Amino acid sequence: MNDRHAIRQYQNVNTQSGVVDANPHQLIAMLINGALTRLSSAKGCIERKDFAGKGEQLGKGIDIISGLQGCLDMDAGGDISSNLNALYDYMVRRLTQASLSNDMQIVDEVIVLLREIKTGWEGIPEEFHNQTSPTTVAAL
Repeated sequence: MNDRHAIRQYQNVNTQSGVVDANPHQLIAMLINGALTRLSSAKGCIERKDFAGKGEQLGKGIDIISGLQGCLDMDAGGDISSNLNALYDYMVRRLTQASLSNDMQIVDEVIVLLREIKTGWEGIPEEFHNQTSPTTVAAL
């Protein structure tokens, strides 16, 4: 077994264990971090002119953002859910445009937006971390 394969296996096991043990708040944080990682990787691919890699990384980032969007509870979350829904939709559209034009500035724009969401998410008091609905947590 080569070193890279062993490292990938370790990362997969470590990620799977983290998901199993995570509360709803931690799961959303993991998704946000995963999206940020994918977008940073996409930027590296653009710099290296690895357009296939860029497409794969942006696609995975878009999938994660769409997953975050799918977690929104539009009934319980009120204006927060509505605003996040619109923001996630905007991010997906911008990343699609970035993919078509190989524009790292657009990717940076979405990274900044995701970091803002991450900062807000990390600011939620611990007593709300086990709520079943991420939007309910965000609305508190």
